[in-house]
Amino acid sequence: MAMASIPSFNLTNQHSPLCFGFHIADIKPSSYSKFQSLKKKNRYGRIHISVCKAVTSSLSFRDLDADDFRHPLDKQNTLLLKAIPGLNEIGKALLGSITEQVMVLENIGTSVLVSENQLSELHHLMVQSAEALKIEAPDLYVRQSPVPNAYTLAINGKKPFVVVHTSLIELLTRKELQAVLAHELGHLKCDHGVWLTLANILTVGAYTIPGIGGMIAQNLEEQLFRWLRAAELTCDRAALLVVQDPKVVMSVLMKLAGGCPSLADQLNVDAFLEQARSYEKAAASPVGWYIRNAQTRQLSHPLPVLRAREIDEWSRSQDYKSIMKRAISTNPVQKV
Repeated sequence: MAMASIPSFNLTNQHSPLCFGFHIADIKPSSYSKFQSLKKKNRYGRIHISVCKAVTSSLSFRDLDADDFRHPLDKQNTLLLKAIPGLNEIGKALLGSITEQVMVLENIGTSVLVSENQLSELHHLMVQSAEALKIEAPDLYVRQSPVPNAYTLAINGKKPFVVVHTSLIELLTRKELQAVLAHELGHLKCDHGVWLTLANILTVGAYTIPGIGGMIAQNLEEQLFRWLRAAELTCDRAALLVVQDPKVVMSVLMKLAGGCPSLADQLNVDAFLEQARSYEKAAASPVGWYIRNAQTRQLSHPLPVLRAREIDEWSRSQDYKSIMKRAISTNPVQKV
């Protein structure tokens, strides 16, 4: 995904609230399923979440700390934000009771709360991901929207909640959807706090609340988005720790960049990664470097190709391998 939304898995828009992306239809050996699909159409053509029997194994990490997987740019930009006098006070002032009521009522009032008795497969994915990252599972809501997106809100110390749009569920496989949930949980694990909430409120439209727009200077907004782009790279890593397959994470990013349900089975993760390498090469020249900075400066999320390249490189790093050595797999648990 925070806190407020992981700005859109809508990576192409400046104010896109979350944006993450993965693909992989194969279930890893540690997690297998007896149901055919998370999404099925009934006789009337409506989509519903399958609640058939599934068998999965849980994963967690010994002594997992947020700094174990935090991206260097996240650390650097966090220090820069802390150096801005009064930023925390500004954030708390903007996230007052009125803003809180607007955001909470807007999201909760128009969504479906996921639980053991409501969309139980989604509930299981969230609980399993939270256990892996060793944090408390937030509430999860599904909201009807044609824009593929997911985001997190945590205001005034209240229990955070994650919102996932229906179009994102339509677009992703079960494993990819878990990667998105884990990404959102990464914000909570890393305690991205008030800054993420403020940045995400800007991206989901609360920026239009009377009085808020004029209180946020453009340079502060740019600084927040610069930090948020770095935080997104951290949370992509959290997603990888949970799904344990970089191609799943890259597939989500690929689908968010240019996927739709009818084309999903034709998309090629390896080709997308090669596209990412081509972009990096083209942006290596002085002119390319300038164009890339101009292209990304006002974005709340890094470009999908850049995120794919980052997660591919981290999956090959010694840091990632060291964390994975601390992974603990529990006995399979049958879920009905």
